[in-house]
Amino acid sequence: MKTIENISRMSTFVKMMKKEGKSIGLVPTMGYLHEGHLSLVKAAKKHTDVVVMSIFINPLQFAPHEDLEKYPRDLKHDEEMARTAGVDVVFYPSLKDMYPEGYATYVTVEKLTDNLCGESRTGHFRGVTTVVIKLFNIVKPDVAYFGQKDMQQALTVKKMASDLNMGIEVKMMPVVREKDGLAMSSRNMYLNDAERKDAAVLHQSLKNAETLIKNGERDAGKVMKAVEEMIRSKQSARIEYVKLVDARELKDVKMITGEIALSVAVFFGKTRLIDNTTITVR
Repeated sequence: MKTIENISRMSTFVKMMKKEGKSIGLVPTMGYLHEGHLSLVKAAKKHTDVVVMSIFINPLQFAPHEDLEKYPRDLKHDEEMARTAGVDVVFYPSLKDMYPEGYATYVTVEKLTDNLCGESRTGHFRGVTTVVIKLFNIVKPDVAYFGQKDMQQALTVKKMASDLNMGIEVKMMPVVREKDGLAMSSRNMYLNDAERKDAAVLHQSLKNAETLIKNGERDAGKVMKAVEEMIRSKQSARIEYVKLVDARELKDVKMITGEIALSVAVFFGKTRLIDNTTITVR
């Protein structure tokens, strides 16, 4: 496994691989790897010849009041996990290389970013799309892999790649969960024991909603209320949003029909967690 920090070295490596006719898969991460990230690597290894994992904690996607400074970092651990998973190259660019002095160019995807996390995290998705398009331009992947836990992010990047004719396939891979159903996330480490126990309610409430819908409930308001009641039963939980949206444009729905997504954002103590499930109703 190679570790490359320099952008020009990364570009040179990519040119060599392309010249040899090899396809490239990109797994963009902010590090502190877990099994969710490694599931993306596994998918990339199946479909592409060379797997590049980027590790870059992107300041543009953090608001001033968010956890940029305390976001978990452990590059040595990440490199070992990446090596074991079969990553070919870890790309670890510096902040000054990614955003040199005088940097002034940003990419925005409209509409898809208006709802859900976009309502409270002002500028977050502009930061995501800006860093991802830079990674796409440097690594030039054939396929890029994102997890469904961050569904809105994956759909936004997919839209950007399509709208800008980038010729990159963006794949959204299934959520990877702990034994109790909690979606794997680097932020789970912030939870104390009581909060961690309470956080299992996220998946439980989503499964309960799936059952309600399977049994014929079509009123979005009633399903969301049931989810909210389950989550509020946990002492450490504070709901930011519980929303039923159509799974393509992420617009709120009143009646459940077609392909929809139930998405939640909840604070447990000071830790904000998100989760979602998609449901198709014929």
